[in-house]
Amino acid sequence: MKSMLLDQKPRRKKSVWREYAEALIVALVLALIIRTFVVQAFKIPSESMLQTLQVGDHLLASKFAYGLKIPFTDRYLYQGADPQRGDIVIFRYPNDPSIDYIKRIIGVPGDVIEIRDKQLYRNGQPVRESYIRNTDPEGIEPVRDNYAPVTVPDGKYFVMGDNRDNSLDSRFWGFVDRDAIKAKAWRIYWSWGGLDNIRWSRIGQKIE
Repeated sequence: MKSMLLDQKPRRKKSVWREYAEALIVALVLALIIRTFVVQAFKIPSESMLQTLQVGDHLLASKFAYGLKIPFTDRYLYQGADPQRGDIVIFRYPNDPSIDYIKRIIGVPGDVIEIRDKQLYRNGQPVRESYIRNTDPEGIEPVRDNYAPVTVPDGKYFVMGDNRDNSLDSRFWGFVDRDAIKAKAWRIYWSWGGLDNIRWSRIGQKIE
């Protein structure tokens, strides 16, 4: 039995440049998917979260911790767990949504938040906070250090910086909408205060 010969043109071998281009496109698409749905990198520019987060910390934040949103919208593909007290979150600043802020959640919907002489009270009980920093321990100012009781509304959160005497937060500009919360701070991947001050001990730390 005679064998059949297939009349096919030989495949052209891809050029090296085309292979590189295709690999680059795939890498960019994967990076976009990861940034949109999984994790996003942020840099700490201010001292409002000292000592937990320092200026020059670079961190990864989980974007699926509280659910997955359709890109460029506030609609959820699925809604995960709600943010909890103590979570450090990245959110759109209420007074300018083009700016991202990072703070710690102090009050969830239904909580009554009050501050008396720098002491935080939640639902009438003093809250122990080992992570806070006070740079002006003797000074007492209205709003910053004495804040009248307020109930956190449904769908909103009360946030504060850990550097309590040097943080513009919910005490000054109000609550954060649930839909404005973008991600939960997860882990530090790089930290430096300049070329001669790489903080090796902070790299890889979980953010709590």
